[in-house]
This record gives sequence, C-alpha cells and structure tokens, in this order.
Amino acid sequence: MHKLTSKTYDIAIIGGGIHGAGVAQAAAAAGYSVLLLEQNEIGSGTSSRSSKLIHGGLRYLESAQFSLVKECLKERSNLISLAPNLVKLVPFYIPVYKDSQRTALIIRLGLSLYALLGKLRDNFLFSKISPQGWENTDKISTKELICVFQYWDAQTDDQALTNAVMHSARSLGADIISSAKFTHAKLEKNNCELNLIINNQKLTADSRFLVNASGPWVSQTLQTITPTPPITPIDLVQGTHILVDRNQSQGIYYLESPSDKRAVFSMPWKNKTLIGTTETIYNGDPAKVTPTQAEIDYLISIYNHYFPTRCIDESHILSSFAGLRVLPKDAQSVFSRSRDTFFSTYPNNNPKLLSIYGGKLTTYRSTAQKVLNTIKSTLPKRKIIANPSKLKLFPPNTSTV
Repeated sequence: MHKLTSKTYDIAIIGGGIHGAGVAQAAAAAGYSVLLLEQNEIGSGTSSRSSKLIHGGLRYLESAQFSLVKECLKERSNLISLAPNLVKLVPFYIPVYKDSQRTALIIRLGLSLYALLGKLRDNFLFSKISPQGWENTDKISTKELICVFQYWDAQTDDQALTNAVMHSARSLGADIISSAKFTHAKLEKNNCELNLIINNQKLTADSRFLVNASGPWVSQTLQTITPTPPITPIDLVQGTHILVDRNQSQGIYYLESPSDKRAVFSMPWKNKTLIGTTETIYNGDPAKVTPTQAEIDYLISIYNHYFPTRCIDESHILSSFAGLRVLPKDAQSVFSRSRDTFFSTYPNNNPKLLSIYGGKLTTYRSTAQKVLNTIKSTLPKRKIIANPSKLKLFPPNTSTV
C-alpha cells in the first residue's frame, strides 16, 4: 500500500458537503495543513438536496430554538455580504386563512421576534397585506383569506455555494480530493492513519486529527475507525422536494399543510417551482434515499390546496430529490426536535477524532469555527493566513479578481 504523500496533515476531513468544506476553509485560513476526502463529487450529497434557503428558520421559534434562530440570522447577514452573487434576499409570503392554525396575531408576534433576533438587519421589517391590496400574481387562493404577511429571507444554490467554499479552501492551501473512498482509520497517540482508495489504488495518509463530516454517513464512518468510538443514537430524516412545471414569479410562499399543519415552501427555482419539504424517518442506506410516492402525493396536495387554478399532477413533475437530515434520536416528533449541530470527540483524554452531527446550510461558517475552537488545543501552533469572516465567495467559474 502506497502513501498518498509523505507529509502529515494537521487535519483530515471525511466528507465534501458544506460542513466539510466549511471546516476545510476555516482550518486552512488558520494556517493548518488540510486534507479533505469526498467519496463522490463535491457537494453532491445532502448539500445539493436542501431547500436552497439561507434563513433564520422562522418555524424554529415554535419550538423555542431562539439561540439557533439568532445564530442563523447572523450567518444569513454574513453570507449576503460575503457571497452576494450566491446568496440573495427574496420576498417570502405567509397567507393566513380563517382555518389556519397560526393566526394573524401569532404570525405577527413571530415575525416581530424574528426581526428582534436579527437586530433588524437586511430588510427585517415585515408588512401585513389585505386581500384587497394583494397583487396575487401567482394566483394563490383567496377563499377565506384574512391577510398575507411579507418578510425577507435569502435563497441560494446549495451545491454552488458548497463548491465556492471548497474553492476558497483550496486557494488557501487545502488538498481537496473527490472520488476518494475512505475505508479505514487507525487512531494512535500522536497520529491518525487513513486508508483510502483513489482510482482503484489503495493508499494511506497521515494526519494529526480527523474530522468526520460525512453527514448521514456519520455512523457508518465511525464503524470504520479503530479503536471504535461510541456511536451517538440518531435518526435520519428524509426531506423530499419536487420541481414542477409552473412559473412562480412573486416570491417564496411559506404554507401551512392542511393535513398536519407543518410548514412547506413553494419556491421559484430556475423559472420553475420547487415544493418541499417532508419529514419522514429513513432507515436505509443513505446512498439509496429516494422520494416516496406518499411524499410526492403530500406535496402535490398542498400545492393544489393553495393554487387551485394552477393544479398539478405527476405529469407536471420535472424532477424530484430527497436529502437526509441527521437528528438526535428522541421520542419527540421530528418537527419538535432541535436542529442544533452537535459534536462528539474521541477519545476523551486525548481527542483525535471529532464527528459533526446535524447542521444547517445557513450556519456552516459558525459550525466550522466551533470545530476549530474545540480541537485547536490538540494541534500545533500555526500562523494565521486569512480571516474567514472576510473571505469573499464566488460562483464556480467566476473570476475572483
């Protein structure tokens, strides 16, 4: 078995999604030598199957996740500044009907708290529109419509953002290798030996610390490590979206499912409409997750309920995709569980491994910084190269000049 390189990296990262990319960028900016391994293409897993939103998570206020919302809103503002070509503010609309579970008063209070937690950054002011004053370009149902609230959040191309962060990490000196299958790691007192396969060739690499950022594969990755670390009980929660042949021009609609009162978005996406998401416990292979018929029917029914003059059926679906969230195993409903990112380090006395559980696209930067703050005492002192909070991000194939 051959060595990938003779150097010993400070940090090796397993997983090329947004969190792996974020840690690679932050670590390289801090002067650490970084190796990132991705089994497929960069950002091709969960980080390409999100709702494409950079937002505070208005619905998390219902489960009192105030600190998470505040963190998300802060990072939203940061990303609008750092990646103006990738992260853009767009109008969101919440229609309130006579039978809506969330009344106009509740929505007003929620949006007021949202604005307060966001410190009134970036157009946080919201407005209440009467049915008579509602332009209604997209022809949402006005039957028993009480009012519509408009506020602002941001939208992005999740895979493009991941690739932009990875490009930044690479420009800072990180070694990024895709189509690299990680097979095993051995944790020793002063070293981590990694086994991997690239182009059918078995190779090894050495690092001082290993970060498991493999998303829904987090538990499977831990099972390939010697000695075997404790595995935190988790649920994989499937979220499905459908892209339909409808043009939606006015903005993004934050809709309440008539059946279970969950929040579902209907969003303009590349001159079509993206509808999602669902929350279904998934027990299979993360690589084989696909939308279920029940999820597709659920999303179609919600759209048709709110847009009865623009009804869709399966013939209008151009594509569909399903991603997986990592949530702590809990007896609570999926909707009520915390969306906070959490870490697990191993071993306790001299950590050589950190695993990232969960995480949101919006907070990848703050998550990466928390990772570095957790592990920096185990690593040599290095000279800082750059400040990640000032590193601009550009779409792939765009000049940084």
